[in-house]
Order: sequence, then structure tokens, then C-alpha cells
Amino acid sequence: MNLGFIGLGVMGRPMALNLMKHGHQMGVYARRPQSAEPLIAAGAVSYRTPAELAAACEAVFTVVTNSSDVEQVVLGENGIIHGARAGSVVVDMETISPTAACNIAQALAAKGIDMLDAPVSGGPMGAEQATLSIMVGGKPAVFERVKPLFQCLGKTIVHMGDHGAGQITKACNQLALLVTAQGTAEALQLAARCGVDPARVREVMLGGIAASRVLELFGKRMVERDFAAGIEARLYHKDLHIVLGLAHELGIAVPAAALVMQSINALIGRGEGANDLSALIKVVEGMSKA
Repeated sequence: MNLGFIGLGVMGRPMALNLMKHGHQMGVYARRPQSAEPLIAAGAVSYRTPAELAAACEAVFTVVTNSSDVEQVVLGENGIIHGARAGSVVVDMETISPTAACNIAQALAAKGIDMLDAPVSGGPMGAEQATLSIMVGGKPAVFERVKPLFQCLGKTIVHMGDHGAGQITKACNQLALLVTAQGTAEALQLAARCGVDPARVREVMLGGIAASRVLELFGKRMVERDFAAGIEARLYHKDLHIVLGLAHELGIAVPAAALVMQSINALIGRGEGANDLSALIKVVEGMSKA
């Protein structure tokens, strides 16, 4: 297929390359030309605007940062909507507001353009190894049409429901991930302050019911004091903002999410927003009495 990709960062770049490895023709648009260089070197074609890119594609994938970025790329001046043909598909794979996803889908539908909201979980390693979990909202027929492309990117691919359902699922995923990361930081800090080796405590926990992918990945980084970013911690602030917004609209309590938001705010306030989420342990340590 003739595909397009917008958002060639730590997640988007390997995802686009994986699609190319399966024989698909790739067009790219990037605000920063250097972001597109690895794709162009691999045979992708660069376009000057999202509209020009969309005009040449059957499906355009976006992996940008937040709701306003997606709205600009899809609906803004020279956006995808101004070039895409009726019957083509926009596949929104970043984490954004479910409301924004539904509004964008509605605007595209008025032009005969289909959309799927398909955020992912699995991080940069999952993007590189094509083992992402992909949670998809949109029309079932469009999902089935795009599913072979998702299979180039991930292992767990689930249609969750209508537009916005993929983003709601991702919000739930991020809530569980972040609360678990906070608990992991607190547990390892407690072990250290009690004079027990946190690395060995983590090893035992991984063999029991407290085991999780968060403890495995972020716990390891906490123990090893490896705070180099996989995904920058500041991006989780956006995710929690979505979670808290949904909870507010529904009138439900998410006290653990509110607590973790304070920790993320503190982390950013410490100037560590560009570090990995594992730097949460520094915030926990900073709240402890000497």
C-alpha cells in the first residue's frame, strides 16, 4: 500500500520502518527535516505538507504528541483533511483525549475519510521489535481493512469499539501503569531505608503476585539509577490529565491518579521532565525524612 507517516520520533520512526520492511511504500512529513532522514535513507519520500502527503496515500498514520498537535496536522491549514481522498484512512496512534479523537473523526467523516484511534503500549522497544499492544476505536470494517498494517507493528491488536474507545482504553492503561510505578518507587525506597537491598527485594517481588512489567522494566532502572529516557516522564503528565479529565466528566474518584499527578508535577518541577519515568523514585526519596 501507499502509506504516509507523520511523527517520526522515538516511537514513530521505528514503526514507519517496520511498515516499510513489509514492502509498503512510505511517504513522510516532518516539521524537523532531520527526523525524516532515516526514513528517506531507507527509501521513503518526503512531502512538504500533510495535505500533499495525504493526497498520495491510502492511509496516513500519525504519532505526534498531544490533542492540539493532531488537530493541527489533520484539520489545520495544509492538514491531512485538505489532501486525503474519500475512502482513505487516518490512523491516530498517539495518546490524546477521546473527545478530540471523536471530533476529528467526525470532521473527517464529513469528507468521506475514515479514521481509527489506535494508541499503543509497549514503549520504544515494542516499537522497534514490532511487539506493541494496539487498542483501536472506529468502524469494524475499517479496522479489518487496516488490521494487516497493525500486524506489522504489534502482537496484541484489539478492536475496542467505536471512535474514542481506543483512547479510553489507553487512558486506563496509563492509569494502571503510573499508579504501579509510584508503588514500585515507594516499595524500593522502603526497602532501602530499612537496610535491605532493593535489587534483591525487586527480584523476590518479580517471583510473586506483585510481579508486573512495570516492576520489571522501571523497577530495574530505579535500582540501577538509570534515568535515561525511554519515553520522557513529562509526557505522562498529559496522559494523567486525560485520565483526570475523564474521571471529572463521569463524576468518579481516582485518588491514586491524583497522587501520582503530584509526583509527576514534582518531577517536572525538579527539572527532570526529560528523564525516564523511573526518576519517580527521586521524588519519593525527596519526600522522606533524612
